[in-house]
Amino acid sequence: MILELLLDALLDSVKMLPFLFAAYWLIEYVEHRHSEGIEKALAGGGRFGFVPGAVLGLLPQCGFSAMAANLYASKVVTLGTLLAVFLATSDEAVPLLIANPEHWRSLALILGIKLAVALAAGFCIDFVFKRLIPQSVRGGYTGSSSAVDCHEHEERDGILAAALKHTLHIFLFILLFNIVLGALVALVGEEAIGAFLAASGPWQPVLAGLVGLIPNCVSSVLITQLYAAGQLSLGGVVAGLCTGAGVGLAVLLRANKNAKQNLFIVALLYGIGVAAGLVCSLFA
Repeated sequence: MILELLLDALLDSVKMLPFLFAAYWLIEYVEHRHSEGIEKALAGGGRFGFVPGAVLGLLPQCGFSAMAANLYASKVVTLGTLLAVFLATSDEAVPLLIANPEHWRSLALILGIKLAVALAAGFCIDFVFKRLIPQSVRGGYTGSSSAVDCHEHEERDGILAAALKHTLHIFLFILLFNIVLGALVALVGEEAIGAFLAASGPWQPVLAGLVGLIPNCVSSVLITQLYAAGQLSLGGVVAGLCTGAGVGLAVLLRANKNAKQNLFIVALLYGIGVAAGLVCSLFA
């Protein structure tokens, strides 16, 4: 039974490799050739930076959320722009769903929802509720910016090497996930797992949002794989991927020394992500 479990997990994982590599090659090409232009677009947006922030955040690379965190800590971008990037970021979800052609329509829907949430949140934070948030808590852009170079001292692999490294890294995550999920199904039973998740019902976005806050790609891998396996609802995956800013949160905590601002940002990110997931649950 163990050999059969390992073989099934390996075959399911190998099927995704061509799509996964193609997705990561494209991602690395964009990051290597256009990352400085993306940085300038974010930094030059001023009060309307949440617009390019939301759009660029959709690009499947958590390095952009790290870039936004550095720019925010240096007072180059607004709080709305930072949240727009964080909410739009999907980390590993996009290449994983691209690797499953049957989920391409779902991918378009999820990205559309995340873009709408990011734009709405950025606009409300920077314009509608701006006066309700004290400057000491809001932080970020104040009309002038400090000098910052997000790529200083950065050593980067070539496009092909980086794509291969990312593909292998995520492939191992997927393989491990498939083994664990297969073992869980074999020991507990698929019906029992489905019943547990179904019983959580409206709480799925709340739980998935907490998982998304983990500043590691494993959270987006777990959330996406559960959704692809039919164990997580649309509301759950939206909440988890909206709060999942990749390494952006870790960079923010390191680069921004104001603990009050950081705590507010984490709470705001979680609240918006869960709210978006709950709304999706009502219409899904």
